[in-house]
Amino acid sequence: MMGERILKLMMDILSQPAVLIALISLVGLIIQKKPTSEIVKGTTKTFLGFLVISAGAGIITQSLDPFGKMFQHAFNVTGVVPNNEAIVAVALNEFGSTTAFIMFFGMIANILIARFTRLKYIFLTGHHTLYMACMLAVILVVSGLKGIPLIIIGSLALGLIMAVFPAICQPIMRKITGNNNVGFGHFSSLGYVASGLIGKLVGKGSRSTEEINFPKGLGFLRDSSVTISLTMVVLYVIIALFAGPSYVEKELSNGSHYLVFSIIQGVTFAAGVFIILSGVRLVLAEIVPAFKGISTKLVPNSKPALDCPIVFPYAPNAVLIGFFSSFAGGIVGMVILALTGSVIILPGVVPHFFTGATAGVFGNATGGVRGATVGSFVNGLLITFLPVFLMPVLGDLGFVSTTFSDADFAVSGIVLGNVAKSFGATGVTITVVGLVLLAVVFGFFKKNKDSNNSQKLGV
Repeated sequence: MMGERILKLMMDILSQPAVLIALISLVGLIIQKKPTSEIVKGTTKTFLGFLVISAGAGIITQSLDPFGKMFQHAFNVTGVVPNNEAIVAVALNEFGSTTAFIMFFGMIANILIARFTRLKYIFLTGHHTLYMACMLAVILVVSGLKGIPLIIIGSLALGLIMAVFPAICQPIMRKITGNNNVGFGHFSSLGYVASGLIGKLVGKGSRSTEEINFPKGLGFLRDSSVTISLTMVVLYVIIALFAGPSYVEKELSNGSHYLVFSIIQGVTFAAGVFIILSGVRLVLAEIVPAFKGISTKLVPNSKPALDCPIVFPYAPNAVLIGFFSSFAGGIVGMVILALTGSVIILPGVVPHFFTGATAGVFGNATGGVRGATVGSFVNGLLITFLPVFLMPVLGDLGFVSTTFSDADFAVSGIVLGNVAKSFGATGVTITVVGLVLLAVVFGFFKKNKDSNNSQKLGV
């Protein structure tokens, strides 16, 4: 009983970004031997900032939930709704202990990989770490691994994934933020990088989403909070009209007039975005200085890889454009799947907001308005089609009415799952251990090469 409570405590701490990052901030400030007052202030403000971000995300999620229900009712569509929280809630009933161990040791593996390879990113998005640990637990159990080997291979795989995906995103992150202080830690990286690359292809000469010029009479639209509020109100009202007043008032609004309900939900969405932007600014002001202690003493040159809202303040207009474009991509993808007779993946509004908004910021950084629009549309297609190929490798979990929603879960699961199908537990073990060793050896030779070059230059 005591062991179960300790396990639950460990999972609760590690899966909560606010707690995890507050602890990282505390350790970093202590290592730097900061005064007690600065340690207390920095740790508390970091904790507070992430709670503010979580509160904003919660408000957005709650306001989007009725939107998704209205959409499904209005157009009479049924199918699989990708949702990380839902699939993990189902999986933890059977794989909870394995997930906890993989998560804990995977975070240690991430720090060691950052220490001894060129992948200098420490992944701090706790809930996504939990989701990835859970998916790895499912796939590795299906492959035939069990006991200690299962924990070891799962932890190594998780640690490597937590370091690789932020590294893939970093070139565009530098472009977005204008510096190299923070990494990006959210497991839909491949969709974001695809958006950035597409932005390069289609966005030549396209102005930034933040430079959209409005006529003088519409100058109030330059305020992103006003733009988001008005746009979401219009969208909500249109969907509510299609769904019909009877459905909205009986099933969603608790009797409130359906148009009043829709207007409130639209503005509530904008309030959530506003709160997130405030929280991000607070966190960035505290976590980067605090992390210097860790990057200097424990893992030289390392960077904190933070959750997707970290990029929202850099292009608020791209956030909205990205959401709409990704959702449109999801609808197109759903229609294609329906016409081909495949499993129908419904466009989950929440994943399309968070991944689409982020893809919009990445696409805008490389290709302006066109990059944000086209890049996010492609992201919407990716998170619609990839789950179709992931579901068969999840064993019994592939037959429930939901699945993992983001691109990195799907790609990681598809690769490991198909290796497991073809070569079993031995093949998965060799693949994971081989990739980790490859990263370490590459880092070692790269370090020696850099050292030799410095000596030649007399540095």
